[in-house]
Amino acid sequence: METHHLGIMVIDDENIVGKRLKTALEKSGDTVETFVDGEKALARFDEAPFDVVVTDIRMEKIDGLEILEHIVEKSDRTKVIMITGYATVETAREALAKGAFDFIAKPFKPSDLRAIVKRAAEELQDRRCIA
Repeated sequence: METHHLGIMVIDDENIVGKRLKTALEKSGDTVETFVDGEKALARFDEAPFDVVVTDIRMEKIDGLEILEHIVEKSDRTKVIMITGYATVETAREALAKGAFDFIAKPFKPSDLRAIVKRAAEELQDRRCIA
């Protein structure tokens, strides 16, 4: 089965996190764009929807839940993975209820995130076969 390379967006207001995740995710051959500003990220998403969006929940101007709501509204196929630094189960549950694909608690290993992205890719692949 041919593997479909994903378009992945990473949103985290800590630049270093975005850089690290970009490096880790590009190893699988996926295309990764990183953003520290949620508003800029959403503007970009409106231009070109991504397959997977990885976003921190706690950010300054616009939080991960707002980003999630925007993306779910715009695209029913994009998988959103939430990063939570304060492993608040309630927030993560809320995110899942609002349509997030999964969440991952900081600190995490890049390989943990890659495993979740791989699952998201498999689901996208299945959806594509059905369509």
